[in-house]
Amino acid sequence: MPGFDHFIGAWLYKGKNTFLVDVGPAVTLPFLLEALESLQVTHLDYIFLTHIHMDHAGGVGHLSVKFPQTPVVCHGNGLPHLVDPSRLLAGSLKTLGDTARAYGPMNPVPERLLVAADQFVSDGMMPVLTPGHSPHHVSYLTSDYLFAGEAGGVSMELPDGRVWLRPATPPQHVLTTALSSIDALIAVSPDTICYGHFGLRKAAGHYLYRHRNQLLLWEQVIREEMKSNRPEDLINSCLTQLFREDPELAGYDGLTPAQQKRETFFLINSVKGLLEYLGSIAAYP
Repeated sequence: MPGFDHFIGAWLYKGKNTFLVDVGPAVTLPFLLEALESLQVTHLDYIFLTHIHMDHAGGVGHLSVKFPQTPVVCHGNGLPHLVDPSRLLAGSLKTLGDTARAYGPMNPVPERLLVAADQFVSDGMMPVLTPGHSPHHVSYLTSDYLFAGEAGGVSMELPDGRVWLRPATPPQHVLTTALSSIDALIAVSPDTICYGHFGLRKAAGHYLYRHRNQLLLWEQVIREEMKSNRPEDLINSCLTQLFREDPELAGYDGLTPAQQKRETFFLINSVKGLLEYLGSIAAYP
């Protein structure tokens, strides 16, 4: 998909246990399987899902055919959607349109493989419930790595060394819940943060604080824009003002045109989520 290079990812951990965190959509599964083969991975102890959105979990049913004994761990509220993904697919198509279609089909996971994250116990891995980006979001902590999904936003290192950091606050977002989740992650003092989108950063607490401050800035900016703009103008006015005031968006000019198109789509989606949270009655175009 144009613009989605270095955006979709899965994390492989090889240690006392070998596991994946997130698997990507069905369309990228051949690349994941090729990577696992090149790394001589023939067994997975666990598959962990930070949440069940298609770009993180869409390929898990297909992958379970290749690893039919591997438990799949996710938030308990997400388990029914993995057994029967039809409602999840319909919601994804409504929200993401052609992007969801490009992600490919989502196959069910055998119920016997599913484990609720809050019931999961294993030496060396701690699930941390982190609702915000979605109500069923979970982060996973090892001694060295925090697999944060989108609880810490979306962060990418640009070719010139700058870091692009943006919120992932789609509709049905609850800001107070997201902030509490970030606080919970900061409290466990993680070393290295592994983002769902994209890459890893040392000094995880530093980046979590940056994202926390970013969310508070977005709330302030959007509140002000809601006071002075017509509902039909709100999305554009919010985006314009956020580009002026949010230093974390300064790297937009370092994105390729295709990446800019992708990020603009998700920026709009994130603005919509905060507008909804803040009580806007805008009829979104």
